[in-house]
Amino acid sequence: MNKQKIIVMGVSGCGKSLIGSLLAEHLGLSFYDGDDFHPPENVEKMRQGTPLNDHDRREWLHTLNQLITSKPNAVVACSGLKPQYRELLRQGNEATLIYLKGDIDTIWKRHQQREGHYFNGRGMLESQFGDLIEPLTDEAVHIDIDQPVEDVLNDILKAMDDPLAHPTRS
Repeated sequence: MNKQKIIVMGVSGCGKSLIGSLLAEHLGLSFYDGDDFHPPENVEKMRQGTPLNDHDRREWLHTLNQLITSKPNAVVACSGLKPQYRELLRQGNEATLIYLKGDIDTIWKRHQQREGHYFNGRGMLESQFGDLIEPLTDEAVHIDIDQPVEDVLNDILKAMDDPLAHPTRS
């Protein structure tokens, strides 16, 4: 198997963990949720409803870069909101970037259905949208999340030229 590294990015609640884990399962790769690698002080800030800043994210992004570098085949879910974050994540790695794109109202509805997640409040989601600088189409595969999960996954597989992707439904 060729080395395959994939980063699934987008704001909190866009489906990075779910889609990333399903994609990893489909491709036979390991899955890593970037949220699991936040230092405790970041988690506490988010629990309190305080958005992270560039300084807060720096150590976390370095940790994820080391993870991606150390794994020959992996799918990693990470917000990757800014170009400099994505550059840091991909430094030394040839990784495919998948951008899960949705509007704030759709994603906020998803947040309200989550239980037990430390991301706290619409203000934090608005902050992520404020920080988000969408990747260019030549930097990432853009996938619309306002569709069933199976279709999101299928769109990713088609974009990656996976022979097991289902034909487009009419």
